[in-house]
Amino acid sequence: MWSDYFLFLLKAITVLFVVLAIIGALFRASRGGHDASSGKLAITRLNQTLEHIRTQMQHEIFGKKDFKKAQKELKQARKSEEKDTSERAKAYVIRFKGDIQASQVTHLKQEVNAILTVANKGEEVVVVLESPGGAVSGYGLASSQLQRLKDAGLKLTACVDQVAASGGYMMACVADRILAAPFSIVGSIGVVSQIPNVHRFLKRFDVDVDVLTAGKHKAPLTLMGKNTEEGRQKHLSDLNSIHQRFKGLVKLHREELNIDEVSEGDFWLAEDALELKLVDEIKTSDAYVMELCDSAQVYRVQWVPQKSIEERIKGVTGAAFSAIENRIFARRLP
Repeated sequence: MWSDYFLFLLKAITVLFVVLAIIGALFRASRGGHDASSGKLAITRLNQTLEHIRTQMQHEIFGKKDFKKAQKELKQARKSEEKDTSERAKAYVIRFKGDIQASQVTHLKQEVNAILTVANKGEEVVVVLESPGGAVSGYGLASSQLQRLKDAGLKLTACVDQVAASGGYMMACVADRILAAPFSIVGSIGVVSQIPNVHRFLKRFDVDVDVLTAGKHKAPLTLMGKNTEEGRQKHLSDLNSIHQRFKGLVKLHREELNIDEVSEGDFWLAEDALELKLVDEIKTSDAYVMELCDSAQVYRVQWVPQKSIEERIKGVTGAAFSAIENRIFARRLP
């Protein structure tokens, strides 16, 4: 009986979700769509976060006497820090996890703007990067956002824990220093373009496609039209031009590199990349930030985008569905 009731309730919630989703879509349409730049800043003092973790560990591991001693030392350290807080260096941490379109560049812009409003020359910004690359325009803009930090006289450190290849490395190379975890992947300084063509398939069924352009070099390769060797060569020429710009950007920021040796699209693990001078040190971002906390006040700066109505509804109903499914499953267990 209870299982039938919960199944009925699940169906009712599903219907409610559909109705709310439709209402939300209509509301969003009336407002002209969801603004990707709307949101708020979240600032976290990483020194306090680390201190809280340390206190928890000491509470569980130390004896009562040792724990009290550690807490006393911590209070004394806090007092001395409060006296020279204004003189203590400040550092900022931002994270960028990129997709094909580098869609997080909107968040990155907001984070860079926030840091530039308070940071002083000589202070450090750590960007923790993770991206296999993607659209040239998106990652070009992302690297330009990082360049703004350097132009303001700030020290920029890039940390790669997993992968910063192609567009990801385009961003990383802007930094004054690049730190990479031992098995992270960097490099892939190259450009790729893939365009499927179904012209021969359509011809098999006597389907003609007219591709009309104004301008000799407009759309040299198309999806459904007949591609020519001239068009392929033009497209390849465009790719080579982008590649040369990419190489020039890397060489500008990393003069010690033998750019011709590393710019054929290959990628390397961090240990090999260190030998080629693609990175400067083997170290994880966590290790570096913990070290930084010993000498500076470190702030995590994050732009949290405002969720659309549909996303909020999905979050609430998704949690409700999971709870109901768990209850049903628990009832059926022997």
